[in-house]
Amino acid sequence: MNAVQHISELIERKREQFIEISNQIWEFAETRFEEFRSAELLCRALEQEGFTVERGAGGIETAFIASYGSGKPVVAVLGEFDALSGLSQKRASSEQEPVVPGGNGHGCGHNLLGTGALAAAVAVKQLMEEQGIAGTVRYYGCPGEEGGSGKTFMVREGLFDDIDFAVSWHPMDYNSIMSMNSLANYQIYYKFKGKSSHAAASPHLGRSALDAVELMNVGVNYLREHIIQEARVHYAVTNTGGLSPNVVQPTAEVLYLIRAPQISQAKDIYDRVSDIARGAALMTGTEVQIVFDKACSNLVPNETLEKVMYRKFEELGIPQHDEQERELARSVRSTLTDAEIASAPNIPAGMREKELADQLNPYVNGLFLSGSTDVGDVSWIAPTAQCTTACFVVGSAPHSWQWVSLGATSIAHKGMLHAGKVMAATVIEAMQRPELMEQAKAELKSRLNGQAYSCPIPGDVKASAKK
Repeated sequence: MNAVQHISELIERKREQFIEISNQIWEFAETRFEEFRSAELLCRALEQEGFTVERGAGGIETAFIASYGSGKPVVAVLGEFDALSGLSQKRASSEQEPVVPGGNGHGCGHNLLGTGALAAAVAVKQLMEEQGIAGTVRYYGCPGEEGGSGKTFMVREGLFDDIDFAVSWHPMDYNSIMSMNSLANYQIYYKFKGKSSHAAASPHLGRSALDAVELMNVGVNYLREHIIQEARVHYAVTNTGGLSPNVVQPTAEVLYLIRAPQISQAKDIYDRVSDIARGAALMTGTEVQIVFDKACSNLVPNETLEKVMYRKFEELGIPQHDEQERELARSVRSTLTDAEIASAPNIPAGMREKELADQLNPYVNGLFLSGSTDVGDVSWIAPTAQCTTACFVVGSAPHSWQWVSLGATSIAHKGMLHAGKVMAATVIEAMQRPELMEQAKAELKSRLNGQAYSCPIPGDVKASAKK
């Protein structure tokens, strides 16, 4: 039995344990930096497997590092476990049915992501023990990926400084290697303070913070014509200042998310947006407090590691589904519009008509991811490779109720366990080939082209659920 087959067997032996952990995290559905039960569940599972666990890593309550072994090479297996607000949904349903109206839900599959990474780390440890493989395997419990950039905070605290390479994955609607460039981002609260007054009797005495938010948003909308085409600027008004139209609103705030291909470009747009906020405050006679929330860097792909991962994926094949699973998938897919299916990225020709992915996408280096990920900051520190496995129906989108619905079903579990096998097989080969590690590190150095990593989150900003 070769290493890949053995890894597959090791993970299959514990499949029910991994599935139960994933389902519990799906049930917990805890949002950024509040994943206390999810993190503790994973910590205990890792301790039971013989890992030494450091809780509260980097001063973040729900971050942790579980380690096994000693010395070089040091590999980081990245796990996430945070949910999204407002996406509560019953499992295995083809109708939008929240479990708790307005509650949280795992609309990005991080219950799967963290558990698939757990399966990989456990399998790697087992092989290290059996075959006397030297080195250290670490499971990084990374909270707050959704709107929190937990890994960026962890990188800032030096928690990845001594790793040799990292692996991760993401649940998707297709099977692939994530050889992608992502968008860097900045997220900032703009909190305006004005003066309350009776809107009919003495409007001239009031200074409307809500007016300031609205003027800021108008100004930023005019800015859109004058930033690079690849950039994205999103906002949400998080406080309108009250419910009474007969009162001049004394407080209001808006949360901005600014994206661009390079972190320096995102920083430039952030500075311009902040100037617009200051201008809006001047126009309305209000004050503005600019509160930095989080940021993350663009992803640096590593072809050397990705090619190893792709070969292992080819050896393992892809997740297989039975007719009952296909029937559920067809039912959920019927809720998607033709436009939604047509606009889904990275779906090969001929696969859009299918309910579940039935092939491994060809390896293509340097694709573009219009979203952002804090894996980007890790990829600046050490060579990093990621894969995706089909856990959801073809054409469905992240952050949707359809993803929550399928995230605790056998379709998703099969993808999760398969990702664990692909990552573990990649890690074992890389740990045993020092020349491969040197090649991957040389590639990273070449791609950075003399750029030194600079954490985009200032040192005085702390990771928190909400600013």
